[in-house]
Formats: sequence, C-alpha cells, structure tokens
Amino acid sequence: MKALVYEGPKELNIREEANPTPQKDEVLVRVARAGICGSELSGYLGHNSLRKPPLIMGHEFAGTIEQVGMEVKNFKIGDRVTANPLITCGRCRDCMTGASQRCAERKLLGAHLPGAFADYVVVPERNLYLLDDHVTFEDGAFTEPFACAVHICSQLGILPNDRLLIMGAGPIGLFTLQAAQIFGLQDITVIDINEERLEIAKALNARAMTSLDAAGKESGSFSAAVDAVGMQVTRTNCVNAVNSGGTIVFTGLHEDNSQLPINYMIRNEIKTVGAFAYSPADFETALAWISKGKVQLSPWTRVAPLEEGRACFETLISNPGKTAKILLAVD
Repeated sequence: MKALVYEGPKELNIREEANPTPQKDEVLVRVARAGICGSELSGYLGHNSLRKPPLIMGHEFAGTIEQVGMEVKNFKIGDRVTANPLITCGRCRDCMTGASQRCAERKLLGAHLPGAFADYVVVPERNLYLLDDHVTFEDGAFTEPFACAVHICSQLGILPNDRLLIMGAGPIGLFTLQAAQIFGLQDITVIDINEERLEIAKALNARAMTSLDAAGKESGSFSAAVDAVGMQVTRTNCVNAVNSGGTIVFTGLHEDNSQLPINYMIRNEIKTVGAFAYSPADFETALAWISKGKVQLSPWTRVAPLEEGRACFETLISNPGKTAKILLAVD
C-alpha cells in the first residue's frame, strides 16, 4: 500500500508498505480522508515524544471497511466509518467508569500504532462508528478533533450566561468555539496572532482579538478560559483573564512546562483542569452533532492528495492563512 511515512524531523516521504492484516476482532479500513492534527505538526518537527520514526501518522480519519476479522459482528465490508483512535485496555477503573482516555495502557493510532496516512489502517471493531449516509468523509474525519472540543466544554462545566475566552484559533480552538455555542454560550472571545484565523472566528460569531491587552477591560472578567495553544504566554493569559472563582481548561500541549502565579490562583480560587482527548461518550456526542449539521468548518478546510502531505505540513507550520484544517485524500 501507499503510505506517508514520518522518517525523522521534517522528513515525510511516500513509501510502499505492506498491507496491514486485521486480527479476528479488527477491521481493515480503506482510508478516504485523514486530517492533519497540531500534535502531528510538532511530531513532524521532532518536538513530540510520542511520535518516533519510522511512523505512519494520522488519527483523524474516515473511510470504508475493506476486510473484517472472523469475530467481527456489527460491521461489514463496504460500511462507511470513522473511528475513535484511542485503543485502551477496557478493564481498568478509568475504562470501566467511562474515562478511557485516562487509561494507563492507552495507545493511539498514528503514534503508538500505524495510522491513517496510508491506503489502509487496522482498527478494533469496538472503536468503529458508522457514518450516516448524508455525512461526508470530510465531516467524518472531523469527529475526532471535534470530540476533543466536546470534552473540553464538558470539563468547563459552563452555563449559558458564562463569558468564555479561548486562546488559539487553530482547529481545536475553533471546534471548541462551536461546541461551546451548542452548549448555549453566546459571549465568546477568541484570541490569536493570526488575523486570518480570527476572521474565521468572527464568521462563527465570536469576538476576535489579537491579544488580551487588546481586550482592555475584558481582562479578569471571564467566567472561564480555554488554552488551546499550550505556551507560557497563553497559559498565563488564561489566568489573568478569568475572574475570582473562574475555571481554566488547559488542553494545548505546545510546551512541556510553564510557570504560573500559583499563589494568586489559590487566593482567587481559580479552578484548573486538564483536558486530554475525549471519553467514548464525548466521541459519540461529537458524531451525533456532526450528523445533525451542527458543526461547520468545511468553508475553511482544504483537501489535498496524500502525495502532497509534506507540503501540507509545511504550509500549516509556516503560513496556514485562512485554512483551518487540511485533510489528506487517500482514495
């Protein structure tokens, strides 16, 4: 099969690889669309410890079942599907209580296991989800990143009259904006240094600004904040933005460590929580909302052939412009 293989920092090459073989409880999916995630951009640059070459990346995808293992009962050849790419043990306390994203044995397709930047990818049956006939492969591939946004909003515990700040207008920030709106929020501010990305946020009915300073009196007046970047400055801005008793969700992973004004946070009872990936319930919610047409990022999405994968990574790193997402077309 054809595959886009990560072979070292800034080295992505099309290679011929052996077709994977599904085990008895797995299916072989012929990939149609596979999205490029921000974590894969850092992996491409050699800054992500989960992604070790040689590796076929890709964990946001949709496609058609090509082959099924002998014990697969709920899916058949030809089914259009997307998949939860987190492979977990199913036995630990977290898995048994609906928080499998915290499973100590979790493995991610495209990081610990071969992913979807290829003609085919193998997926356990329990991780598969059928796509409704009207859901495109492009929208199906959005399920995974949108599930992250659903999980972020569930961690916030937001109320319809809350004021929310989102640091970062990348895909996760924009999906979080839309998820928060579905949760009922109307007063949402998005901050990013990329003014073209901010135009997308404006089109999605958010207040868009280039810095917290530009917000002026807004500082310190938000009920909640989401850091969808993961840098010292964006994490600190979230602390400065929320009012006493406010909540911050840290989800961006750009930097490993940051210094925060902990004493200030203690005295103002600022609550902080991490949001990693999503629970199965979050994933199912994301797919249901996509199926109902509640998510819209297609106008700012570009589709490119798998063979142009390396160039697409470079574009997203250097100058994405008004492109919020690039999906690689494998079919």
